[in-house]
Amino acid sequence: MNWNDCIERTHTHSVKWSAAPDEIIPMCIADMDFQVAPEILEAMKKKAEHGIYGYTTFCDRYYRSIIGWWKRRFDMDIDKEWISFSPGIIPGINLLLQLLTKPGDHVIVQEPVYYPFYSTIDNHQCNIVQNSLIYKNGTYEMDFSDLEKKASDPKAKVMILCSPHNPVGRVWTEDELSRVAEICLKHDVWIISDEMHGDLVYKGNRHYPLFSVHPEIKNRAILCAAPSKTFNVAGLQTSIIMIPNKELREKYQQKLFQYGLMRPNAFGVEGTIAAYESSEYWLEELLVYLEDNLQYVLDYFQTHIPEIIPIQPEATHLIWLDCSKLGMSGEQLFQYFLKEAKIKFDEGYKFGDSGQAFLRMNIACPRERLEIAVKRIQGCVIKVK
Repeated sequence: MNWNDCIERTHTHSVKWSAAPDEIIPMCIADMDFQVAPEILEAMKKKAEHGIYGYTTFCDRYYRSIIGWWKRRFDMDIDKEWISFSPGIIPGINLLLQLLTKPGDHVIVQEPVYYPFYSTIDNHQCNIVQNSLIYKNGTYEMDFSDLEKKASDPKAKVMILCSPHNPVGRVWTEDELSRVAEICLKHDVWIISDEMHGDLVYKGNRHYPLFSVHPEIKNRAILCAAPSKTFNVAGLQTSIIMIPNKELREKYQQKLFQYGLMRPNAFGVEGTIAAYESSEYWLEELLVYLEDNLQYVLDYFQTHIPEIIPIQPEATHLIWLDCSKLGMSGEQLFQYFLKEAKIKFDEGYKFGDSGQAFLRMNIACPRERLEIAVKRIQGCVIKVK
């Protein structure tokens, strides 16, 4: 696999690249500018050449590939019955909130956090309750006393947990997750755990699935995952919603049928199987390349752009950039880099109020493109001085 190939993505209906005018480098949107593993590509070709793309269902091999992956990577045993489908994690969370809340209920999130969580909560007329992360010494930690307070409110029904956390890149420790589980169990608050980035963890860190940290949490939690971020196959729209609680799982599956979402697309099943069965080596190579990109960015900012502080991620291919020393925030900060550096970041303010002076940067791209981007950023920052 040649990770340095700058594969052309314009005119391919890419959300990331189609929205970028000429000369703009999109360092936004959490997909990667790398071609998928050869085994996935071969599975797609084989399915395409078959020539019939009718209604598709799931097979035993699909379930076995998921169960095998989680056992190998996280030593977690999954029952086949837990596994439900969604075309994406956000649609899945929307359906779950329909089942777990009513208008006026409280849903807890830990901002700055993946901003589509906010719209899912608004969709169901629930109140967004912030258990804001604490930014301290260049990293983030949970505020457990505040979480206890927010969870103890009788209106608190659900916590949406981002693990590993997007955008700050924390991999929550076993102890941290256990404390979250204990608090939510104590106050009868369901946990929806978004573990989309659980495979993209850097050396020295370990992702603990929520189900593994507390013996009782399985009955009061849902785990959301997918091959999407891991293997760059978000367009296949095949996400995994694990629901051990039988009553909730049956209600969720009824919702899928109600909205006509019970079937995957013709390529999604094949892609998932090829990813989880045959592409683990590709992920290991990817993590090495991402770690090199990460270190390059950290070193470059420290040496040449000290005005911006990158928060070193423990996971994800995203870096949360503290731009507070530049004296700009919100839309002004985003537009400045878009116009002056011709770099499109993800706007920090969308992730919550504490993200006003931040930007999110995607480093899952060939090194040549990354080098051009950071030099543009440097030139842009020099103008601010």
